[in-house]
Amino acid sequence: QVQVVESGGGSVQAGGSLRLSCVASGSIFNPTVMAWYRQAPEKQRELVASITSGATANYANSMKGRFIISRDNARNTAYLQMNSLTPEDTAVYYCNVFIRSNNYWGKGTQVTVSS
Repeated sequence: QVQVVESGGGSVQAGGSLRLSCVASGSIFNPTVMAWYRQAPEKQRELVASITSGATANYANSMKGRFIISRDNARNTAYLQMNSLTPEDTAVYYCNVFIRSNNYWGKGTQVTVSS
């Protein structure tokens, strides 16, 4: 069994920064991919960024240059550093862990950006 827990969300003013964390635990060792998704009200869930166990990162175009994904393999933890936040970044941010052909999701953490 694999558990995924996100943390670090909150409220921030436009232009501010937040750092999200995602910890995977349980029957897990070095997930193949750890990724962040987000879902704004009345919108579909979208990929924000992903990172492989070899530290290859991939970003959605609108996040490039503002968000940085990283991971600590020893701790099965992924981070998302979010800078220059705008109200359009307001959403629930979810962590996804892909390991052994299975996807595992956390319950999400709310990020609210005010203008």
